[in-house]
Amino acid sequence: MSPDPKLAEGIARATAHRYGALSGTTESLSCGRALDVAGPREGEDVVDLGCGRGADVARAAGRVGPRGTATGVDGNEQMLAAAAAALDGYPNTRLVHGDLAAVALPDGCADVVVSNCAINHAPDKGAVYREVHRLLRPGGRFAVSDVVSDHPLPDSVRNDPAAWAACYGGSIPEGDYLAAIEAAGLEGIAIVRRTEPYEKGGVRIRSITVTGRRPGLERP
Repeated sequence: MSPDPKLAEGIARATAHRYGALSGTTESLSCGRALDVAGPREGEDVVDLGCGRGADVARAAGRVGPRGTATGVDGNEQMLAAAAAALDGYPNTRLVHGDLAAVALPDGCADVVVSNCAINHAPDKGAVYREVHRLLRPGGRFAVSDVVSDHPLPDSVRNDPAAWAACYGGSIPEGDYLAAIEAAGLEGIAIVRRTEPYEKGGVRIRSITVTGRRPGLERP
């Protein structure tokens, strides 16, 4: 369930503030290795949702080579500025500013979609996974590392924008998370990595890496 508009606005402000500050640091923002799990190959087109400072976009660009592309999508302009600097000299990359639930890219533009610790910030996870489905070509694959909760979060956490910005207030139980992916029309869904639970903000969460694909002819 999406939060009410006032809360959503608060979440957006808190997230922008936190990640604007983090854009100039070297602090790790990931919760897994989604790009390594996805294994992009030469000539493929990769989209990274929530690309942050662009490290995985650069790595993807090197893996797909000049016949492929690597596109980073992020909603934070300061992160995108940092990514642009990091990607200078990578001609097969581009950056897109926007909401992960409404990406300004054409249908079927990607062979691979990856995301690392970003979708938990989205009020509507199902909308993001519908975008993953839309962006992928038939048979295309995704690998996402994200944060899920052991149990439904109490309202005191769910209604706290700072908790959302800190990567736990927007987490949902693993079963609900996987149901959102399946409802988006994706298939072959599998959890390939699951950490032990840990406590943050008084609730128990964990990181998972999940893979799947858009239905269609599987690619070699």
